[in-house]
Amino acid sequence: MTRPIRPLRAAGGSLVPSLFETYRPVDGSFDELFLADGTPRPEALQVVRLFETLGPTELRSRQRLADLLFLKHGITFSVYSDERGVERIFPFDLIPRTIAPLEWQRLRRGLEQRVAALNAFLADVYGDQRILDEGRIPRELVEGSRGYLRVLRGIRPPGGVYVHVAGIDLIRRPDGAFVVLEDNIRTPSGVSYVLENRSVMKRVHPQIFDSAHVAPVDEYPLRLRAALDSLSPRGAGEARTVVLTPGPYNSAYFEHCFLARQMGCELVHGQDLFVWNDRVYVKTTRGPAPVDVIYRRIDDAFIDPEVFRPDSLLGVPGLVKAYTRGNLALANALGNGVADDKAVYAFVPEMIRFYLAEEPVLDQVATFLCADPAQCEHVLQNISSLVVKAVDESGGYGMLMGPQATAAQLEAHRERIRANPRGYIAQPLVELSTCPTWCGQRVAPRRVDLRPYVVTGRSSWVLPGGLTRVALVDGSYVVNSSQGGGSKDTWVLEEVER
Repeated sequence: MTRPIRPLRAAGGSLVPSLFETYRPVDGSFDELFLADGTPRPEALQVVRLFETLGPTELRSRQRLADLLFLKHGITFSVYSDERGVERIFPFDLIPRTIAPLEWQRLRRGLEQRVAALNAFLADVYGDQRILDEGRIPRELVEGSRGYLRVLRGIRPPGGVYVHVAGIDLIRRPDGAFVVLEDNIRTPSGVSYVLENRSVMKRVHPQIFDSAHVAPVDEYPLRLRAALDSLSPRGAGEARTVVLTPGPYNSAYFEHCFLARQMGCELVHGQDLFVWNDRVYVKTTRGPAPVDVIYRRIDDAFIDPEVFRPDSLLGVPGLVKAYTRGNLALANALGNGVADDKAVYAFVPEMIRFYLAEEPVLDQVATFLCADPAQCEHVLQNISSLVVKAVDESGGYGMLMGPQATAAQLEAHRERIRANPRGYIAQPLVELSTCPTWCGQRVAPRRVDLRPYVVTGRSSWVLPGGLTRVALVDGSYVVNSSQGGGSKDTWVLEEVER
């Protein structure tokens, strides 16, 4: 039985307004903490009660403290479209999003299933290509993907694992079901903010946090390090693992430094490494030392100028040869881009059925392929009601929100689609779920998504939580940090005996 939110009575007898006293969910959307009538969801009731003990003045004070901690710790990101090149503090909201224990168990199963299918797909399309021969996915769609690297056909990575770190973007429909929006299995970023968000929440809300029974996220660096070390051609006990970064101008440079530090690995640039006799070495003060595993945060095209872009100064000449000779493990594997191509995404349920002989646990958003003439015509005719995405872009770049676009923007996108239909997909606009968010003067609903992380070595492990991204602008559906979004802590609640 839930109850409405009411003002609190302070020690002196005066009424203190509850944080949620004036909060009203958005009609037609699922709210993460409240039912449509304004009462807390039963599974979120304890968390709502804990937070309603804070008044607006207290939350405002704690928000200032949290912002100061982010600034002091240098928790930043860069925006490529910002010509000033200024690093920004990642906006963070102190009201968490919660996920009930049983709901999380189902999500975890669905994520593990999806990553298993994507891994099997990569092994197949760079191997026997059964799924293409049987016509379950159009061959031209796969082999025409910019992420498909023909040079790697027949090359099997250590342990047969391609997807070591996955960030699967989820949204929640108005009926409350989580559905997959897209897969990120090249160099998914954001997990450092999950860990830092949690650290700040523990410092700002220590009593609330201790009472809420939240699953910990702290073991992520240890899990990732163990998974990476297990890939070593020399055995996990002898592994030398490094994090390879393109450098401080990359938008995720903070994360590269953070993960290397947390895992106890060296953070290296391309010029710190060299290849001799098909082995990779790192330059150290004691001389060259062999490298067995590279957690690379550099895109495929830049990782080896002898194989891909010859003008790349970020990569290491000869690295791909060392990889193909089995002397080096790369996480994530080269060529993964074909599996998170937004056009190939439409076929992941078919991959699950084909490779695992199972029905998908998680649904995904209906997708129109502009590469298909009939579907393309549908998109062109109905573009004002659709969300159009460029298949090779990320971070919200190349995206058109049809219902919010001007006539000129719609026509410009029609022209782009006609010129390069393989380069675009379209999806219906889904009413994202909302979560109470502090907006400076009051708590208001803002749309959110969720990016959980799956780490795979000899087996898969799902971080209990993930990055909840928030569209901070009223009415916006765009949650990407590069487009002005912020983040929240994600609380996977634990079963508690009462």
